Amino acid sequence: MGLYFNPGNHSFQQAINSPIYIDKSMLIEYTNRVLGSEGKCIALSHARRFGKSQAAGMIDAYYSRGSNSKHQFESLELATTPEWDKYLNKFNVIHLDMSTFAGNYKENLVEVIISEICEEFEKEYSNIDCSKKIASIINQVYEMSGAQFVIIIDEWDCVIRNQSDRQDLVHRYMQFLHDIFKSEESKSFLALGYITGILPIKKIKDESALNNFREFTMLNSGKIAKFYGFTEDEVRGLCEKYNMNFDSVHKWYNGYLINGMHMYNPNSVYQSMLDEELKSYWRNTSAFDTINTFVTLNFDGLKDDVIKMLAGDKVKVNTDKFQNDLSIINSRDDALTALIHLGYLGYDARRKQAFIPNYEVKTAFHSALETGKWSEVAQAIGNADELLFDTIDGYADSVAEKLDVAHEAYVSILQYNNENSLSCLVTMAYTTAPAYYNIEREFPAGKGFADMVFIPRKDTVDMPAILIELKYDKSADTAIKQIKEKRYAGKLSGYADKIMLVGVNYDKTTKKHECVIEEYYM
Repeated sequence: MGLYFNPGNHSFQQAINSPIYIDKSMLIEYTNRVLGSEGKCIALSHARRFGKSQAAGMIDAYYSRGSNSKHQFESLELATTPEWDKYLNKFNVIHLDMSTFAGNYKENLVEVIISEICEEFEKEYSNIDCSKKIASIINQVYEMSGAQFVIIIDEWDCVIRNQSDRQDLVHRYMQFLHDIFKSEESKSFLALGYITGILPIKKIKDESALNNFREFTMLNSGKIAKFYGFTEDEVRGLCEKYNMNFDSVHKWYNGYLINGMHMYNPNSVYQSMLDEELKSYWRNTSAFDTINTFVTLNFDGLKDDVIKMLAGDKVKVNTDKFQNDLSIINSRDDALTALIHLGYLGYDARRKQAFIPNYEVKTAFHSALETGKWSEVAQAIGNADELLFDTIDGYADSVAEKLDVAHEAYVSILQYNNENSLSCLVTMAYTTAPAYYNIEREFPAGKGFADMVFIPRKDTVDMPAILIELKYDKSADTAIKQIKEKRYAGKLSGYADKIMLVGVNYDKTTKKHECVIEEYYM
């Protein structure tokens, strides 16, 4: 049992011991089916904290001859399948985390990796000739042991992403990958190749080291989509166990639509359950820089697209032209596709549309834009919480002023000439309200449809419901009168004891908003 060669099952045991563990063991049922076949090389590119490394640890535990892992798997779903233990601990395994190597070694990265592997080989096979290329070295162990190899490389693409200016290093690294995954020797010793990364595979000039891999991405994960991230049913079960409101967790962390499945960021759900608190667990500030870099360039109106998505809309995107390289962003489609792969946008493959998947990610955009160069948007976002509480407190004049500020920020994307465009503006102005409310537009109530209703979620304490009626070039008093005459408030019985009735009018002559707010008690 070594660090890189035939590692133990400690990583998987740590996952199982965690307060929250979701059984993803059926991934092994899939990898068992492709062992030694043309589909034996798997490349998984998913956003950070989507369970890639935990899956790699499970693959270690199952295949590694350095482990005795039957006790770990016999209580999992995999053990319900026929011959589930046929390949249990039967293979030699090499597991490399490239983020560790790439961070410490730049000049002699490949040489250090080979040296570390050889050192562990020599502890078990003293007559290994380590002067040969890596494929020949591995093949010697295969011939001596009689066991094929499962080779796992976690964060394989960090060398490509972080050392793009070092083409000599990248070339040597790609040759190393070619040797272990595609050389003539590898046809004999390789049973399974499993590599993980953030971006899909990029072909490096004439390199073809990885063109035999089947790719699973944030755009298309095929049949293995459910093994990464948490599914809707899994999250619902956790909410019941930890007494968390599912509707609120859904709003905060749901939204990644992968192969028709709604997937949740597992790290965020995990943390929120343990903390019993809904908040953003995206702490990677460098990602804010990535968002800002893209939106500041504002390719082909990207700024307007981001604002539309913040308002809950979807935008068309062509993902086919992206070169899987963050250093080559030449268009709006490139920027949107990159953000999809990074996990900052969801993707509807059927409609070919990008969208902000949930409120947690929305807060990441808020943070990025507030520290970026879009000063007018930053001001509107900064006003959003205050706007909400001004509404709750009945400060009608302040609400009207903040809507004026939002109008200036978002006017470029609005055909501001009717109540529908006014509704879009209000949605964007109250951009932080989904932290507390379910927001419904055209809500059936009383004798018609209320323009907007903010319904407090069950875990929201002491928040009134908010009912907003919008008018264009009429009066805010007219809006309030319509709410009362059509008895919109009655439909909110049971949601809250207190309802804020809000009438908003936009005057096209003065280009100002007017607001009237009244309290209503059920």
